Amino acid sequence: MKLKVKALPIEQIIQDLSKEFKVSIEKDAGEQKINIPDRLGKGTIKGTSFDFGIGVIQYKFTFHEDLELLFSMNKTHPLKFIFCAEGRVNHTFEEDKETHTINTFQNVIVSSSGNNGHILNFKANETVHVFSLEIIRKEFKERKNYNFGGMEPQLKGLFEDSVAEKKFFYQGNYSIKAADIVEEINNNEFKGFLRSMLVEGKLHEMLSLQIAQYTDDQRPDKIPQILRKSDVQKVHQAVELIKNNIDKNYSVEFIAKEVGTNVNKLQDGFKYMFNLTVNKYTQHIKLEEAKDLLEKSDHNISQIVNMIGLNNRSYFSKIFKEKYKVSPKYFLKSANELSSSE
Repeated sequence: MKLKVKALPIEQIIQDLSKEFKVSIEKDAGEQKINIPDRLGKGTIKGTSFDFGIGVIQYKFTFHEDLELLFSMNKTHPLKFIFCAEGRVNHTFEEDKETHTINTFQNVIVSSSGNNGHILNFKANETVHVFSLEIIRKEFKERKNYNFGGMEPQLKGLFEDSVAEKKFFYQGNYSIKAADIVEEINNNEFKGFLRSMLVEGKLHEMLSLQIAQYTDDQRPDKIPQILRKSDVQKVHQAVELIKNNIDKNYSVEFIAKEVGTNVNKLQDGFKYMFNLTVNKYTQHIKLEEAKDLLEKSDHNISQIVNMIGLNNRSYFSKIFKEKYKVSPKYFLKSANELSSSE
């Protein structure tokens, strides 16, 4: 199945696809969504755009047959920061047909030259979730960018290239941090204005993360540390093991054995992807869970300490205050007062 859609604006992409699939568009405060019809597959495509030329389109679906999307227009294509949160997708420039495969947790930065289009290829019966951050450079330059100070020169040139004179493709390493941002955008209960504000903020966070990763990769003194796809998957499995067993205190050795790797590789993966050791990441997850329980549950502090697998309340209070700058007791009191006022 080959479909040709306009590359801009994002709302036009959704409208073109809704016509091709013969489905209606759901709208919520600027965000537009279509559901894939059962005859073709299952899933959604949704997108939204904001002031100063920043927006996002998300493809989260499984099709019964291969799908090729050609983004074409007679104006300048946007600068794209594409992240694959699940599955894989192939990208091709319309003019040269060289295929780039974007794997799970991998990001790319893409700029086509002139009016040449982009092609995304999705394989049949493979579930994918692709997050494409779109920058209309002419509009983005109008915001307060402070002359893109401190940005790596080649990337700065891309942002300033309003007419897309040069083709550019950068395939980055893997990042679960980016996957977490995508999850935060999609797994919340906000609607309308609140959702719009959250999404806009997270888009800037995602953009900052991908720019920082690109900049770090270009440092001449940096020793390349390329994580293989299998290494990334094992880190992700370790993250899920930690999150799903918040009441346990697994050793690094146990976690490494469970996911099928060694301690050094696991530590390297966590350091690269989170800038934390496995134990520090585990502590971070436990404290986030404790904060959430203090704010939203009826459990007292001692109960929560046990629920997150700690048996020392004094130690919990110490590390909680170090992270959030307030004691658990004060945080609980503030949460209760806020709840009572509502």
